[in-house]
Parts: sequence; C-alpha cells; structure tokens
Amino acid sequence: MKIKSYLQKFTSLETQAKTQVFEIKIEGQKIQIFVNEFWTAKQRQASSIHEISYRACFKPQLPRFFIEVLTKENDIVYDPFGGRGTTAIESGILNRKVISNDVNPLSRILTEPRFFIPTLEEVEKRLSEINFDKKLKAEIDLSMFYDSKTESEIASLKNHCKNSKNEIDKWIKMVATNRLTGHSKGFFSVYTLPPNQAVSPERQIKINKKLNQKPEYKNTQQIILKKTKTLINRLSESEKSNLGKAGLTVKFLNKDASLTKEIPPNSVQLTITSPPFLNIVQYSTDNWLRCWFNGIDENEIAKKITMSRTVEDWTEKMSKVFQELFRVTKKDGWVAFEVGEVRKGKINLDETVVSIGLRAGFKCIGILINSQKFTKTANIWGIKNNSFGTNSNRIVIFRKV
Repeated sequence: MKIKSYLQKFTSLETQAKTQVFEIKIEGQKIQIFVNEFWTAKQRQASSIHEISYRACFKPQLPRFFIEVLTKENDIVYDPFGGRGTTAIESGILNRKVISNDVNPLSRILTEPRFFIPTLEEVEKRLSEINFDKKLKAEIDLSMFYDSKTESEIASLKNHCKNSKNEIDKWIKMVATNRLTGHSKGFFSVYTLPPNQAVSPERQIKINKKLNQKPEYKNTQQIILKKTKTLINRLSESEKSNLGKAGLTVKFLNKDASLTKEIPPNSVQLTITSPPFLNIVQYSTDNWLRCWFNGIDENEIAKKITMSRTVEDWTEKMSKVFQELFRVTKKDGWVAFEVGEVRKGKINLDETVVSIGLRAGFKCIGILINSQKFTKTANIWGIKNNSFGTNSNRIVIFRKV
C-alpha cells in the first residue's frame, strides 16, 4: 500500500489538502516525499510521563502517529536506540508489547520505572525511610554544583538506590537522575545548562564566576516529590493500567543494535527509532554526572556508542543495524526511521537511509517530513530544505513485503 493511502487513514482532509508531495529517484526507484505538520499541530497533548530530559530525543507524538495506524493492541513495537524511552513508554500507553535496546544502561534506568507508576504517597513514604547521612560526601568534587548539605543528600540517595530491587526506589533513582543539574529551582544544582547536558566541573566553575553565584541548599526530597507529581498528574487510570501491563512483558536489551539475537526472527510489527547522528551529540560526555550517580563508567559507554564522523562510516554501521531489523521484522511489518536535520540541512541522511533499507531487503514506502514551520514557499528538498530555524523530523518508512 502506498504511503498516501496511510496518510488518508491517519490525517484529516485538511491536512491531506495541505500536504506537499515530491518525488525523487534513489537506487533506481521513485520515492515519494510528503511534507506537512503531521503530528505537532492540533494533536493531543503528550502524556506527562514523558517529561524526562535527554539529548536528541523526539516528541512522543511522533511514535504515537505511527503506532496508532501501523499496529494493533499487543503487537510488538521496538526501538533499537531507546534513549529516554519515548517509543517504549508511548507503546506501553497504547497497550502494545515493548522491546527497547540501548548500549547506554541509563536508558533502562530512565525508562523501566515509568511502567510501574507509584502514588505520590508511596514515594513520600519511601523517602522518609531513607537514611540521609549529613556527613556523607561524594567521592568526586561536586562543590561547584551543590551545597554541601545537598551533596550529602544526593550521596545518600545514590547509596540507598544503588542495588535496590524495590520498584519505588527505582522510581526515586530515575527522578533523582533527572534532577541532578538544570537551570531552574526544580533541580538539585546551582544554575547551569539544561538538564540534558551536564557541563564539566571546570566549565561550571566559570559559569558560577560569571554569574556571581554559589550553590545553595536544595531539598532533594521536596524536589523529587514535586517532579513525581508533574510526571503522573496527567496520566489516566487506563494509561497507568496499560503501562503496568506492558511492564510485565517489556524486554530491555543493552546491546549493539546490530547484534540482538534475543529478539526472535519475524516478531516485530513496528520499529520506531532515531539513531545517533554524525558525532554532533556527545551522549557520554553530556551524561557523565548521571553516570556517576548510577555507578556507570561513562568512558566504557563512550566506546560502545555509535559516533561516526563521516557518512560512509555511519552508513556502514547502519547497514548492519538494518540487516538485523530485517531479520526481526514480521512479514508486512514496518520500520519508521527518523533522521532529523544534520549539519544545518547540508547532509540528507534520509536519502542515505533509503538506500540502506532497500539494500537490506525492505521496500521503501516513502519519506515523511514533519515541519513545524512549514510554508508553501519553502524550498523543501536539497541544501536549503527549510530555513535553519525550523524544527523538522524526517522519517523514512519501510515495509517488509
């Protein structure tokens, strides 16, 4: 079925009328491109449970757009580059079965607890049971980020949650991981960069000096409770139930995305993912403080994360991933592969992805470009695709026929 037929199923007549359609030739095949604001305008507000900061993550409306049309309840939805768990959590909300993979163990730490939603009272009770040692210090110098009393509380949380199997402790660890640093009073730290990008201690010292600031005491328990309330406040009972059900069967992998033998052949109905791009996001460096809090060696993680400097190297690595995706995808199953904007639009990775998918055996159904500042006069394709200020997603759609 042509992608246009699916557009008619999951878009309004108004959207269809405004959609621009282009056609290019790749690998000797005609590929259609559809451009519009498909899932960011007039769409239901994303669930509050997604509000976990992480570098280079896409909006929950993106996976929902494809899950609702290309799968049915209890189908398996997979994300080989799980990140903060957007695809996994949205799949759970929609009562699908979930597989999530990421070489960074932080992905599971940030994702798994959100399948099992606690009450605010349960979190508050558990926090009251933690031994907060006022004399405890971190084993590294964090004085540029935290007041000494705050640091003691963080170190106490780290020790308490380290090896705990308790679901509430996992939730507390997830929230605390997300509150370590940021640029508002809702974080444990003094003012710094946004929470998805931890700066180095040396840089934070410069920030403090420039802003003439020093860390003040932050009540970590109150911050954890406040963030918990924010995360769960818009969740319906049916969404909580669906997440809990999905959590009983969810499969988390911590592997190279091209080596996932744990996933049976011909089992996945839909893969939705966004891979690491061309060395523009330093995932391990950005997450060094989160790694410390969770006892993870960020240097070891850095060795495993796909960071390619050239399109050729990236293509080689993604080709292996696509071979594995072809193995695990069911007949008539789907892959939605998001590649965003790379180097201000000078590199069209979506065209590269089309070639990779075709060579792996998939049929390319088309390319969707979701542009939040779409104008009919924009030069959509080529180097000047969208002005540099636009926020667009480029998703290549494949089917295994």
